[in-house]
Amino acid sequence: MRRTFAILLGLIPVLWCAAAACSETPKMLWGDEERLGRPFAKDPSVVRFGGRYLLYYSTAPWAKELAPPDAPRGWAIGIAESRDLVNWKKVGELLPAQECDKNGLCAPDALVLDGKVHLFYQTYGNGPRDAICHAVSEDGLRFVRDASNPVFRPTGAWNAGRAIDADVIEHNGEFLLYFATRDPAMKVQMIGVAAADRRAGFGRDAWRQICDGPILKPELPWEKNCIEAPSLVKRDGKLFMFYAGGYNNDPQQIGCAVSDDGRRFQRLFTEPLLPNGKPGEWNSSESGHPGVFVDEDGGNYLFFQGNPDNGRTWLLSWKRLEWREGRPQLVH
Repeated sequence: MRRTFAILLGLIPVLWCAAAACSETPKMLWGDEERLGRPFAKDPSVVRFGGRYLLYYSTAPWAKELAPPDAPRGWAIGIAESRDLVNWKKVGELLPAQECDKNGLCAPDALVLDGKVHLFYQTYGNGPRDAICHAVSEDGLRFVRDASNPVFRPTGAWNAGRAIDADVIEHNGEFLLYFATRDPAMKVQMIGVAAADRRAGFGRDAWRQICDGPILKPELPWEKNCIEAPSLVKRDGKLFMFYAGGYNNDPQQIGCAVSDDGRRFQRLFTEPLLPNGKPGEWNSSESGHPGVFVDEDGGNYLFFQGNPDNGRTWLLSWKRLEWREGRPQLVH
């Protein structure tokens, strides 16, 4: 039987968030408990499709003591649904099914296009050989994989050939695929970009790398050795990239940069837009891996992951985004 874990307003256990220490209780705080017996969900991506909200996220390998006899290997992508962005129920998984993702898959990015859900995700467990894959669904739950998977991995002496954390957005008549990669020594994480013509589809032959180096790399002290998890939204003709700085629990925190052409980005802030929480708060170990969602009514939400225990658990939440003088601001 599948079990999921939801923490709603006023129900946060004392061991995670002492009432005296918490400055804010999130409206949504959710984790998938099925595979580990404790809440664990990462890398959120949300769309509105088929009259409900769908949340795609990374879920961990099964704990040995909970795994069914036919348990799939490695990481997978979980799917949850909601009617109000607060209460979530797990409704499916995307499991390894191709040679390229046999060790696992994760970090989904969902895009609704022409009445279908397109999902971009990464393989996992292959080190510098991890790459971006693509699948498409008529109902948001059952996906058909691209036969050419993986559809993208970067080239050039500046990177290790690895691509993770895909985010795809349409801009100026083409689709842009943002990805995280590492330097040849596999120590520094940074962002690159590829493009595809709208008529070319999303298969391997469609994508062309349009950078000969990182378009964003760690420079600020709080970003440390990592910029990853790009999530983009278009506003007033510009692309705003929300990104994670710092590796998991370093702590990872969220920043924002802006671009006119989708290739050259300028940071909007020198400090994190969304920092990790204070000691005793649910996200004291990190606030990371952003996923921006724009609802049908125009509401903007910044989904993200966090935890208070250095990654033993992982929970998903969101904050509302407002825009003032061309800059994003978080609303509690």
